[in-house]
Amino acid sequence: PAVCIRMLGLGRVVTFTSVVVVVFTGLIFNSFWSLYSLFEIPLCTLKNENFCVRPYFGPDEKLDLRVYISTLSSAAASSSLVPILHDNNFSASESWSKTVNVSLPSSARYNQTLYVHVIICPRGKSPFESPGNSQSIRAIVPQTTHILPKSTAFNLIAGANETKSNKSALRPVTHWHPALNIHSVADRLLFDRKTLPSDVWYTVKIVPSTYFYLPILYVDRMSTLQRQTKLMNKGDTVKELQINYSPISLGMIRLLNHFTASLDTMKPLGFSDKDLDELKGIFVDTNIYLLALTFFISFFHLLFDFLAFKNDISFWRKRKTMVGLSTRVVLWRCFSQAVIFFYLLDEHTSLLVLIPAGIGSIIEIWKVTRALKLKFVWTGWMVRIERGETTKNEDETENFDSQAMSYLSYLLWPLVIGGAAYSLLYTAHRSWYSWIINSLVNGVYAFGFLFMLPQLFVNYKLKSVAHLPWRAFMYKVSSRITSLMILLSMYLKSVVIDFWVCCTGMFPSAWLSRNRLGNFCCYWCSCNIPLYIHIKQ
Repeated sequence: PAVCIRMLGLGRVVTFTSVVVVVFTGLIFNSFWSLYSLFEIPLCTLKNENFCVRPYFGPDEKLDLRVYISTLSSAAASSSLVPILHDNNFSASESWSKTVNVSLPSSARYNQTLYVHVIICPRGKSPFESPGNSQSIRAIVPQTTHILPKSTAFNLIAGANETKSNKSALRPVTHWHPALNIHSVADRLLFDRKTLPSDVWYTVKIVPSTYFYLPILYVDRMSTLQRQTKLMNKGDTVKELQINYSPISLGMIRLLNHFTASLDTMKPLGFSDKDLDELKGIFVDTNIYLLALTFFISFFHLLFDFLAFKNDISFWRKRKTMVGLSTRVVLWRCFSQAVIFFYLLDEHTSLLVLIPAGIGSIIEIWKVTRALKLKFVWTGWMVRIERGETTKNEDETENFDSQAMSYLSYLLWPLVIGGAAYSLLYTAHRSWYSWIINSLVNGVYAFGFLFMLPQLFVNYKLKSVAHLPWRAFMYKVSSRITSLMILLSMYLKSVVIDFWVCCTGMFPSAWLSRNRLGNFCCYWCSCNIPLYIHIKQ
């Protein structure tokens, strides 16, 4: 392909970056077209009304809504179901919310799963007998879930003699979902059975031997998050349940079903329920239009992240000398990235965060081998590490780097030791390892800016910043700006301040870089603002 591009005279036009941008643009349009197609459902027209699938009930017909609780996960007789709500004046177009007290069976208090059965049927007819059974729609969802309890934390000094329950094997315990969200489609839609999508056929229940469909019932489990559940103790006999009903569009049901199916496919890949719960929180806590805008911005965030990664790797792969670059800053970044990774591992963080952190740690270790010019030589079964020779200019840079680090250590070590001692005396921790890793990560977050000073000192002595990876820096800043725009809906006040700090530091850099003082300030903004925003995230 490269030879063909040169023959066509497009070598200066078609670059790797431009190809990536085109691919990402196509991905954006494809994603938005897929979302649009979920809400654009082919309906029946007068020309083909003989192939229409129509609603079974009238537009204002009142129905029965029944909610039961049971230990059975499949359709069962009425004798095995405990009624908790019966609305015999149910209308699909009216929203309401009710709170009921649910009596718990003894088996549920000993880790047996409870299920909620939601049934819509004709008014005055039993859903368990014919012909009402064929005219009723049912949805069954789990009402309880099993979650591993969090490890208890205690003061390591005062509670040194306490029982270390953290080392004991933890078993999942039953948690109760405090809310049940029920939806149905209030719109009277006429479907064309020849062009109806397969997922809609799966959602719609057809009355036997007719072309009429029953009300489309959907019980939302995307909005029930693990962090909202309540622990069920063995002494609990009654739990409060808030039942919410609201109409919903068929397009939204299709969207939620697609999200649910996507989350289910992630379980075999090693993602835990906690990881999936965090993903569900993105869709639950965000407005649908704001969510679409967030997806749009996320594509650019991913694009800038990819280009920053590509340029950073390319810079260090081609780098043959460390003139003008602080070796200690590279070592610090490797150490800090490793500390953050082990901290996330200790906190049992989601794989969505842990995997990128682990990849980042490996990349930082590779940068250290490039900065120190390390070579691994195999002699049989043994590995010998050799370090390359340094030039006179590199030795000069190393002297400036060492001088700045010595000044910095006078300030850094007392702060880190003091913070660790304070944390040991006044903060609860799960173990001594947890205290060590928390103290280190607090030092990384609190004093990470100070480790930019050696590089700034080297720049000041050499009177230049031309040796720095500016392209990677700019992509990182652009990535942070897009990430701030994503977080804007969640933490408005804090993110607006961060966005202003980032912009005021980045945009004047082009003017400042015309002189030596400007080079100093420009590098300060480009190095510290991405790190600052990363810490705030």
